Formats: sequence, C-alpha cells, structure tokens
Amino acid sequence: MTQTLFVYEYLSGGGLDAVPGHVDAAGRGELLDAGLAMRAALLDELAGPGVRYACGAGVAPLPGAPGAARRPRPGDTPLGFLRREAAAHDRVWVTAPESAGLLLQLAEAVEPARWIGSDRAAIRLCSSKRATLAHLAARGLATPLAFDAGARQWVVKPGDGAGTQDTRRHAQRAAAQADLQQRRARGASATLEPWVDGEPLSLSLLCRDGAAELLSINRQRIAISEDGRLRDDGVLINALALDDARAPVLVRTAQAVARAIPGLRGFAGIDLVWHAQRGPVVIEVNPRLTCAFVGLSAALGRPLAAQILALHEEPVDA
Repeated sequence: MTQTLFVYEYLSGGGLDAVPGHVDAAGRGELLDAGLAMRAALLDELAGPGVRYACGAGVAPLPGAPGAARRPRPGDTPLGFLRREAAAHDRVWVTAPESAGLLLQLAEAVEPARWIGSDRAAIRLCSSKRATLAHLAARGLATPLAFDAGARQWVVKPGDGAGTQDTRRHAQRAAAQADLQQRRARGASATLEPWVDGEPLSLSLLCRDGAAELLSINRQRIAISEDGRLRDDGVLINALALDDARAPVLVRTAQAVARAIPGLRGFAGIDLVWHAQRGPVVIEVNPRLTCAFVGLSAALGRPLAAQILALHEEPVDA
C-alpha cells in the first residue's frame, strides 16, 4: 500500500524568518543551505515507488518535482502550516534545528503515530546541550564536564544551537564567563564548557528502542579564527572505515548513547572529539537528520530513507 508522506524542512518550508535572534543573517544563510542539501538528499531517495510525497516549499522552489510542492497560505505560521499538512498525510518527516525548541514544537504539532524520527522526550533532552551532557555523564559516558578541573581553554555557545553557530573559544575562563553573562543578559540561551582538544568527529546512527547501528564515522572540519570563533567547513562522511582501530570503541559509544536516550529513532548524529588519552568525548547529540546524511546512502550502497521509513512501520516494543 502506498503511503503519503509530508517532508518538511523547516527553513526552506517557510520558517526562515522565525529562526531565533541569536542567529544572524549569515548564519541563517548557512543553516538554509544545509537544510536544502538535506532536503534534496531525502527527496532524491524518496523518488522511487512505494511512497507518494509532498514537500513544504516556502522560500525555495522544489526542483525536479514541482507538483509535490506545498506552500504556506498567507498568514500561515510554520506550526499552523505543518499541522494542516500533517493531517492530510500518513507520515511526516521534519528536519529542523533544535534552536529555541523549534524541533520540539514541530514534533508536538504532529500526532506521534505520524511522526518519522525521535520521540518528544529525546528531542526535549537533546535540545539542551547542558542537560544532554549531564544525562550522558551520569550514565558513564565521557563528556566535556569531566574536563572542568584541568581545563586550559573554554568554549561558550548557544545552549540550544545548531552546529557552530555563535560558538567561541576562550583562552581564559574569566573571558568565557564574561561572554556567557553578556549573552544571558540579552536573553540568549548560552552555555560554558571546558574545551576538549582532539580530533572532531561525528557518528551517524540508525536507532530504535535503545539500540543503535553505527552507519558511518565522519570527520568534522572545524576552523577557528584568531578571535576564537568557530566555523563549520563541512563534514567528510565515512572518513574512518568501520574496521579502523578506533571503530570498536566508537560502536560502544553509539550504543551507550542510544541506551541512555532510548527515544532516539531513525537517523541520529553524535558530535564528539577523539581525545588522545580519553578516547571519544561526546559533545552533543542530534535527534534528526544531519548534514552527514547527504550522500551517505550512496557511500554505503544502501537506501537509508527507505530503511528509516520501514523501521517506523515496525511496532514499538512494549
């Protein structure tokens, strides 16, 4: 039986103007570019038989399948638009940043039975970087919180942000504390963490019911300017083979994160740093499609989108 699916990439679907104020115009452009890349990768995989899809197209056209475009009506809010389209489709697949609770709000606008992706509890936890680290640390995973006593550098970033947006490294804790206080004084969500030296990596996972399959180990290309500001220069997918010497411990890390956050479902990502002495140190968890999804199906030779949809057709264990 053919199911109908509504694909909603929040930024290109009409939510760009509602991005939180701590993301400037350049940052919004970067987020939109990333969102469009993920949308294109997903729609390319959904073009085969078995799925009839529509896609939100507010600020960006829908190349290749213009008939599938669904545009907000005048006066629509992103949530109102999503609610209406969700009610008209069997399934809903949303991509959005966690910033200011956006992804959680969108999840709450859709009936759980229609939702493709992690559940609301997982999204709520992962939307707070600090809460996620505390949750994982309490379950024995290495996080930056373990480095507080001996830290030589610190990082300040949005407590609910996406990627490296508005993230800055400081050489003195006093400067980091001042940065944190300035952000909070203007009403921004912000967090301060010890900086962890090492190789920035990410893990792409396929999750369900507290279990995870490690799909790929990716290398993150992070640049740091003279004033300490971080810039995301993209991700190199599948950079470390699954038979790499570090892979077994990364598999265990992926599985431990999935056990700690059992509501992760479908595609999820873990950002981490490989520390020379401690091994993998988890920085954050993304309960959604990430930029590493782009090109990953081709790299692995498997239809990830179809597998994720099929996973959601299976009954959830009691």
